[in-house]
Amino acid sequence: MANLKLTDVAKTYGGAVNVLKDINLDIQQGELIVFVGPSGCGKSTLLRMIAGLEKITDGTLEIDGQRVNDVPPAQRGIAMVFQSYALYPHMTVRDNMSFALKIAKKSKTEIDAAVNKAAKILQLEPYLDRLPKALSGGQRQRVAIGRSIVRDPKVYLFDEPLSNLDAALRVATRIEIAQLKESMPNSTMIYVTHDQVEAMTLATRIVVLANKGIAQVGTPLELYERPNGEFVAQFIGSPAMNLMPGEVVGTGERTTIRMNGGGTAVSLYPSHAVDMGIKVNVGVRPEDFLEVQPGADYIFDGKVAITEALGEVTLLYFEKQDGGDAIIGKLPGIHSGLRGTSVKLGAVPEKVHLFHKGISLLYR
Repeated sequence: MANLKLTDVAKTYGGAVNVLKDINLDIQQGELIVFVGPSGCGKSTLLRMIAGLEKITDGTLEIDGQRVNDVPPAQRGIAMVFQSYALYPHMTVRDNMSFALKIAKKSKTEIDAAVNKAAKILQLEPYLDRLPKALSGGQRQRVAIGRSIVRDPKVYLFDEPLSNLDAALRVATRIEIAQLKESMPNSTMIYVTHDQVEAMTLATRIVVLANKGIAQVGTPLELYERPNGEFVAQFIGSPAMNLMPGEVVGTGERTTIRMNGGGTAVSLYPSHAVDMGIKVNVGVRPEDFLEVQPGADYIFDGKVAITEALGEVTLLYFEKQDGGDAIIGKLPGIHSGLRGTSVKLGAVPEKVHLFHKGISLLYR
């Protein structure tokens, strides 16, 4: 298994179209790193550069300390699982999984041992003699993963492997991938997805890509609880974090913000990071809102346009105010009869984020 290091990596097409720049990233053996970001941010391009399917324009890629920029894909010790299963339809599961080893002239004993081991890990033993057409979508994706496992690569690369599956199969296969990683603790894996639920549940660390570079790197909970800017704050979490304008009016032990809508927010941000009178955006995640009683301090006051009762939670969609973004609240339990009414929401200071010029004040 391997460590990877990307230093000042960049990708340019035709010398003019810059897709990625200044990518600096250390990936340690045993990590499952997830690349996420909006469409077109370059996450699949970065994965393909690691695989050797795209040429690195500038910078250095090292695997276990060896520079591999010019090393052919087949010699990098990497196995890739694509969005499409790409299985041979006329071959059985066993033959699909063993094909690469046969091409490599491995002995029958080695091939059988590798295939049987992978089939056991992926619970494919009952299906080894079936053709792909006799398998479900989730089983086919497991075969594609098994085809990688038998090669015993240094690094596993996954390019949106669950996007072709329906919702139920995505959940089941995501759990299987998590269990696979648990059974292979020393394996290094890099996973590309647009689904933040996959990122949050699978990743050792998440790499958020935006604006041709890396916006933030951290564990799932670090990105959720301590985003370094408004982009990450709104990209991680569903529904996205609410942002509401205000002005700092107190910088004592706690920071006090007068909201444009008339309320008052209190944050535990350190006072040394906040200047009096600055304009800020106050960030509160929908699930961190609390309904407050008349007369109590509040952060947001608005009229509920739509409610969605999901049983365990109720989503409140408020009417837009002064051309700003729509505010969303997520209250635990069932809250009937709120549509069309005015509701005041607050939050505990620990859950209130402050952003100035797009950057979290914790990172000033």
